[in-house]
Amino acid sequence: MRILLVNVNTSAEATDAMVSAASTKAAPGTEIVGLTPAYGSAGVDSNAQSLLAAVGVMDAVRCYEEHFDAVVVGGFGEHGREGLQELLDVPVLDIAECAAHVAMMLGRTFSVVTTLQRPVAQVEDRLLLAGLMARCASVRAVGLSTRELDDDPALSAAAIVEAARCAVVEDYAEVVVLGCGGMAGLDDLVSAAIGVPVVDGVAAAVSIAESLVRLALHTTSIGSGAPPDLSATIWPVTPGDSDV
Repeated sequence: MRILLVNVNTSAEATDAMVSAASTKAAPGTEIVGLTPAYGSAGVDSNAQSLLAAVGVMDAVRCYEEHFDAVVVGGFGEHGREGLQELLDVPVLDIAECAAHVAMMLGRTFSVVTTLQRPVAQVEDRLLLAGLMARCASVRAVGLSTRELDDDPALSAAAIVEAARCAVVEDYAEVVVLGCGGMAGLDDLVSAAIGVPVVDGVAAAVSIAESLVRLALHTTSIGSGAPPDLSATIWPVTPGDSDV
C-alpha cells in the first residue's frame, strides 16, 4: 500500500519530519511517500497562504506519476482537500477531520492545539463545516507560526504541552488534538505530560487511509465528488511539464 502524504508548505524538511513520524505508526507494508509542493508558502498561517498552497498541493499530486492508493493532506483544515477529491478516485483525507473523528471515539470532548491565534477561526470553520464542532471544547493557539515550530523544537514542545494542559484544566477537554502537521510525532510526549489521550492528526489520517484502502472504498464520484471539467484549465508550469 502506498499513501501520499502531501505537505501544504514548501519546506522539504517539514515533509520529511511528517513522513518519519507517520511511518512509525503505519502498518507493516505501508509505504508513506512525502510530496512537497514546488510553489506556495514556506509556512501556512493564513487563508491567503492556504489558498495558494491548495494549488501547489493539487499540482504536486497531479505530477506524481507512480501508483498510489490514498492521499493525506498534511495541513490542519487547509484548503485543497475537496479539489483533490474531485480529481482523484482514491481516498483523500484531511488531518483535521481525521483527528477529530478519532478524538471523539476516545472522549466526549476534545480541544485542538494549533499554531497562531490567526488560524483558530479557520480550524473552527473546518470543524463546523464537517459537523464536528459540537464536541470541540476549544481551539487554543501556542503563539508560534508553522515555521517557528521547526526552528526551536524544545520551545515548541513546551508551548504545546502548556496549551494542552490549559485545554484540559480550563476547558474541560478529555482529549487533545495536535492541530498542525508540524506537530506530528509529539503525541506521546504531550500525553505523558498532561495525562490524557493526545491525537496526532497525521498518524490518525494515515491509519484511517489504510483502513479505507483495505475495505476497497473510495471517494464518491457523484455530486460533490464528481470530476471537474478541466478542458479550459491552465495549470501553473511545474518541472517536468511539457504540455502547458
